Amino acid sequence: MKVTLLGTGDAIGTPKIGCKCPACMDALRGGRSRRLRFSVLLESDDDEGKVLVDTSPDLRWQLLKKDISHVDGVIWTHAHYDHYAGFGDFHRVQSHVDVYALKNTMDYILNYLYFLNPVRHDVCAYEPFEIAGMQFTLFNVNHPPTETTGVVVCNGKKKLVITSDTNLEIPERSLELMKNADLLLADAIMPPGYNIPKHMNAEEAVALASRLGARDLKLTHLAHLYPPHEIALKKWPLGHDMMEIVL
Repeated sequence: MKVTLLGTGDAIGTPKIGCKCPACMDALRGGRSRRLRFSVLLESDDDEGKVLVDTSPDLRWQLLKKDISHVDGVIWTHAHYDHYAGFGDFHRVQSHVDVYALKNTMDYILNYLYFLNPVRHDVCAYEPFEIAGMQFTLFNVNHPPTETTGVVVCNGKKKLVITSDTNLEIPERSLELMKNADLLLADAIMPPGYNIPKHMNAEEAVALASRLGARDLKLTHLAHLYPPHEIALKKWPLGHDMMEIVL
């Protein structure tokens, strides 16, 4: 399974409009501090297909950079605009995209994006389903007040866990499901010293990965308040846009 981090930024991305902080200036110069909004591309072992987890507002550019014009499915973790708003970029590119999410998430998103006529698949937390030879299971996390799920992905003997947006108050049933991942993609919106009630910071995400026994960890959904990427990378295992990881 190949995992591509199409976007590793938070809701506003980096550079932030009007900001001259060190990370934003590095991003404006073309450095790896430049972060599009969150989306992950998954490609199965035998090239059966491609699945997107979340469709960021930057999806058009993300798909162009990867030369992708067709996917076998889209999974939405929750109904915040930075995780679904780019789905409209499939207009006149791909019709009737198969979309997967919890019912309430689906209801909210398709109230706006119904015109694309996607093929709707309402799924339940903790119940596995398959797309393109990969097995997916959504699990509940804690990102108040919005109902939000993380994603477990299994392909062959490899296991990927995506926390989506969450704080540390993850249900015990979900924590059990998240254990022993080959790769954990964890929300870490801020560096240590910042406490955001509905997200983790880097210190919390690293501690969670250790608790879960993750073999590898990449931090994502990152705000511009981190130091520039190459400096921050000396302290924390940050992901960057278009990073590819083969499991």
